[in-house]
Amino acid sequence: MSTLLHQHITSADMTVHALSRDLDRTVLISDTGQVITAREMRDNISRFQQLIESLDPKPARAAILAKNRVEVIYANSGLGLAEVVLTTLHPMGAVEDYLYVIEDANIDTLVYDADLYEGVAKQLKERAPQLTNFLAMGNGETGQDIVKASMAFEPKPLATKPSKPDDVFRIAYSGGTTGKPKGIMCSQQSAFTSALIQQMEWEWPDEIRHLICAPLSHSGAAVLTSILLKGGYMVVMPAFEVVAAMQMIEQYKITSVLMVPTMVIAMMDHPRFGEFDLSSLEVIFYGASSFPAQRLRDAIGKFGKIFFQFYGQAEAPMSVTVMRRDEHDPDNLERLASCGRPTSMVRVALMDDDMNEVPDGTPGEICVRGPLLMAGYLNKPQETAEAFHGDWLHTGDVAIRSADGFLRIVDRKKDMIITGGFNVYAREVEDVIVEQEGVRQAAVIGVPDPKWGETVKAVVVLEPGATITAEQIIAAVRARKGAVQAPKSVEFIDAIPVTAIGKPDKKALRVKYAA
Repeated sequence: MSTLLHQHITSADMTVHALSRDLDRTVLISDTGQVITAREMRDNISRFQQLIESLDPKPARAAILAKNRVEVIYANSGLGLAEVVLTTLHPMGAVEDYLYVIEDANIDTLVYDADLYEGVAKQLKERAPQLTNFLAMGNGETGQDIVKASMAFEPKPLATKPSKPDDVFRIAYSGGTTGKPKGIMCSQQSAFTSALIQQMEWEWPDEIRHLICAPLSHSGAAVLTSILLKGGYMVVMPAFEVVAAMQMIEQYKITSVLMVPTMVIAMMDHPRFGEFDLSSLEVIFYGASSFPAQRLRDAIGKFGKIFFQFYGQAEAPMSVTVMRRDEHDPDNLERLASCGRPTSMVRVALMDDDMNEVPDGTPGEICVRGPLLMAGYLNKPQETAEAFHGDWLHTGDVAIRSADGFLRIVDRKKDMIITGGFNVYAREVEDVIVEQEGVRQAAVIGVPDPKWGETVKAVVVLEPGATITAEQIIAAVRARKGAVQAPKSVEFIDAIPVTAIGKPDKKALRVKYAA
């Protein structure tokens, strides 16, 4: 029987389908205010695809280095339709980071933003001999202008090529918070499943006017297919900036936005928050890191019950669990500390170290099965085997399940603090600290101790003018969680460091306070 008879559908097929109808509708608005229709997006993707396919040698693996701009979307889709495996380089990375990824993923083509990264492209050309193609978005010296060069091609109807569900179409790199980043091989099946979950289980507004302020190199581009299929449009801003984001929400009457919690907190804490009309917002999708329960309650008080949480990781992209808007109960801090319940396209279990499921109310590692999962780690068979031990994906996140099925993440397994033989879960301590009046943010880490092995340390950011003391914070945790979990020391700082994708950087904090 022909393998084409039951040919599977990919996320690219869904995008092509969405761009084959209602061609005069608006699908994009650039940061300069340029309005782009479905026809124009389709034609630009076709031109980019044809240019990529005309290169000699034809690319096999490409990396994109750019801040948010509409050409990133054309390049993403054009490379995919040309069957080039894609990797994105984070715009806040360093040259050494890029060199590691280029070598590890065997990248042969660099697509870069000439306005911002011409100098970086020159360095990479000198130091990465395997790069044979350089394509610049804009007028660059190192690479040819992909926008101008693509205009030599007449647009053609978009069409995907047959592929297998386990074909790798993208290599994403982990944040590297526990060592060198790993290349995560994303399969066609994983991408399709992620898009399907968004279609089925995410709560989209009836009229989607979506602000893209998260990096297109990471979660920002992940909603493209869903928005196109639902007939909405996207407004692209180059990078998140608090006041600019609020201005664009007001100007374009934005109905949905995807943010990490630090972005939401930065908006609601900004002194100009009340100057802008944000009432058009119907949903704020948030994920990628924990949202302290008290701060989430504050956010609901300021924005309304418009928050929708998704939990996943690059190994199981976007939506292992979700927590819907009406499930955000501001009177229940334990619920607000939850990451929701499993979606219908995955199987989830909480396991102990011996691969036994733990009962409700007991901490266990979140383990996942299903078509959402990655194909494995690039060139790392041992790490892949460890991640898939027992035929489950081990997420590394430790959670507690409530009687009604909500999961509450209490720590990363590798971040768990062991003091005097007792386990301390940082998230539970952080939530108590942030509940205290005058506390804006907190991060809890373990620091070496000759007697206890590790002791609990709290790093705290206060509200301006707050007077709470270290002794008061320690006493509050001791009263709620007991002496073992109470911090032995508290450090007050101006801001908690974050990784390139906006997560609190506990690795940096542990290095700083290890002495």
